[in-house]
Amino acid sequence: MPKANPYEFRTPATMLPTHCRQLKSQPLSHRTWPVSPPKSLGSNLETVKQMSADRPKANKKHNRPRDRQKPAFIKERPDEIQIFGLHSAEAALNNPARRIKSATMTENAANKLAEGLNQRGIEPEKTTPRNLDKLLGSDTVHQGVYLECDPLPELTLEDLIDAARDGRPIILLDQVTDPHNVGAILRSGAVFGCGGLIMTRRHSPPLSGVLAKSASGGLEYVPVHLAINLARTLSELNEAGVLTIGLEGTAETALHEAIEADRPTAIVLGAEGKGLRQLTMETCEKLCRIETSGALASLNVSNAAAIALHLFSMQRS
Repeated sequence: MPKANPYEFRTPATMLPTHCRQLKSQPLSHRTWPVSPPKSLGSNLETVKQMSADRPKANKKHNRPRDRQKPAFIKERPDEIQIFGLHSAEAALNNPARRIKSATMTENAANKLAEGLNQRGIEPEKTTPRNLDKLLGSDTVHQGVYLECDPLPELTLEDLIDAARDGRPIILLDQVTDPHNVGAILRSGAVFGCGGLIMTRRHSPPLSGVLAKSASGGLEYVPVHLAINLARTLSELNEAGVLTIGLEGTAETALHEAIEADRPTAIVLGAEGKGLRQLTMETCEKLCRIETSGALASLNVSNAAAIALHLFSMQRS
């Protein structure tokens, strides 16, 4: 009787994977092996190791779904402002306080902005919409225009208080981080003669890119002050005689009842969902609501700012 091989093993067919059972049921001449078939699968441990080593391995790089190549987006820097979109670029060109470092445009966009470019003496670098997509991202609505600029000179809190004393209300944002909302608020502020916008240096979007595009030029007309601490800034406004009104949906007083035509005023708005923080509400002189009569009682923060500014404009005119 032959001596048993200690390395020999025979796996029952029921324990084999499906493709192995199918392979075992085929005639030996029809089987496809990565190497020459051994006399016995388990007759030699070294042969089994060699089979595993010689088996072609899946190339993960090529089996991975081929994603569309991502564009090399330009990284925003605090000392550099990116402006794209026709209206935003036109307002920047017409603002003498805005220093423009470079301009990249399609020929069509350069023709539309020719007046502002000629006044500045700027010769834009010509490009194609596809190149701007690669530069800014395919989701960016650049309208064929891209400007690199320096930040505008930042005004002090005293400058904004003087504007409020001239009858132009100030807007304060309590951790509103969506650049679309902040840009829309700046646009409404430019329409209704807002005296300025106050945001915190942290938890606020950069004054560039999407915010500038959403503002549609409002960034060039509404001065912005970045505060370190919003509650401390509100206290300074209260001490300066500015009426600080926080918009809160559950407040008892309606906004139109709280407006005092002879006092400088600041309107405070909170982020959507969270609303005003507790310390912010405690620091405001008044809490008011915008009266509504429909099925929904809440408003988008940018819409609430537009309605509040319109109310001030109507009552003070």
